Amino acid sequence: MIKPLKITVNASSKYDVLIGKNLIKDSGEILSGLVSKCKVAIITDDVVDKLYSSIVTTSLETAGFKVVKFVFKNGEQSKNIDTYAQILSFLATNELTRTDCVLALGGGVVGDMAGFVSATYLRGIKYVQVPTTLLAQIDSSVGGKTAIDLKEGKNLVGAFYQPQVVICDVDTLNSLPKAVFDDGMGEVAKYVVLDKLIYEHVTHDGSLEKLIALLVDYKRRIVEEDEFEGGKRRLLNFGHTIAHAIEKLSDYKTSHGSAVATGVKVILNLSKKHRFIDSETYENLSSATDKCVKAQELKYDIEQVAKACFNDKKRSGNTVNLVMAYGIGDARDVKVEVDKLKEFLS
Repeated sequence: MIKPLKITVNASSKYDVLIGKNLIKDSGEILSGLVSKCKVAIITDDVVDKLYSSIVTTSLETAGFKVVKFVFKNGEQSKNIDTYAQILSFLATNELTRTDCVLALGGGVVGDMAGFVSATYLRGIKYVQVPTTLLAQIDSSVGGKTAIDLKEGKNLVGAFYQPQVVICDVDTLNSLPKAVFDDGMGEVAKYVVLDKLIYEHVTHDGSLEKLIALLVDYKRRIVEEDEFEGGKRRLLNFGHTIAHAIEKLSDYKTSHGSAVATGVKVILNLSKKHRFIDSETYENLSSATDKCVKAQELKYDIEQVAKACFNDKKRSGNTVNLVMAYGIGDARDVKVEVDKLKEFLS
């Protein structure tokens, strides 16, 4: 195995994020260094299953693990309480115990679903993240946030639960359709605003592998400082309150990354409107985020968006938290009263 780049996350439980090429075929070897030989339940979707399940299964079985697999339909619409219950029943039927392990193989939906299942089945069993999309590798697989959606809103049921390891095989990104890769770049646009190093890397057309490392390391620093989102970690929600409203209004037909890209653009416009940033900073940030991905126009009216924001998990009592841009590498949490949100967004 070629030695991958390793970033260690010192959260409530310590684990490594491994970044490199052709790592999926070494997943069994990697896991055998962390847990004793056990039963591993691969959780994946029907798209990723055809691409990578056999490779991971072979690697795990070669390393001495027994493998079972649950496959659900690809897409955000599957990230619900019904799929969650089906996976729990699958684990119980296959007699997984607390000494066994779940492996999340796929994008953000798979990682969120498998992570929440792992946090709650038998009050918690070990799990591993093997993200296969850019969005999952740079963001959702790192930090321990797991969740499912309700019809009332996105990610309303979840838990903070850290994995044993995150295995980021950058070669899996070669199999992504452009739209799915652009989804990840929508999330990169958020980080361009939050961190000067990432801003500089994007504006100077740096390599993708280095970009992934910069993004993971930035999130590592945030998670280590504020694992349970009591303060600074809320900055990672930049553009997300608007994005979650867009996803909900589209009945989750708009992808997360596309919604985030639009949310980032909306917040940049609002940051300029409310004079948190000047015109030059706005132009620089807009240009950098456009290099990541061209955001779609907001196609819902402000009243619809404001109402959808009321059920966002970042609402606290009678206020909604919006992360606003104050400069390149400078974002801050702004509390907006619910009855003034429509005016603030207008």
